[in-house]
Amino acid sequence: MSTRNAPLALYGYLTPRPERAAEVRALLASLVEPTRAEEGNLEYHLHEQEDGRLFLYEVWRSKADLDLHHQYPPLREFLDHIPDYLAGPPDGSFGTMISPYPAAPAATSEK
Repeated sequence: MSTRNAPLALYGYLTPRPERAAEVRALLASLVEPTRAEEGNLEYHLHEQEDGRLFLYEVWRSKADLDLHHQYPPLREFLDHIPDYLAGPPDGSFGTMISPYPAAPAATSEK
């Protein structure tokens, strides 16, 4: 199976500096709906862990779409100043989706 044109996923944890945790949470939450509306975005989810870390899960149609997203001014400001916002570097990974997208509908049984 070729993954050449498969969607690209980006996922990882961000640990906000304690004194900026609320600010980082609000900033990233404010990006959810605009990001979901971007051309090429297939999935975008922000989660908060019990320990205060934030988990991002994104799926993009292509690397070019993700690269364009990274130029969005509010996100660019955050990315350009990550050490000011986070207690350490993001713990993230990229992956090429190998499962079908969109997911095939679940089979239904008739009674």
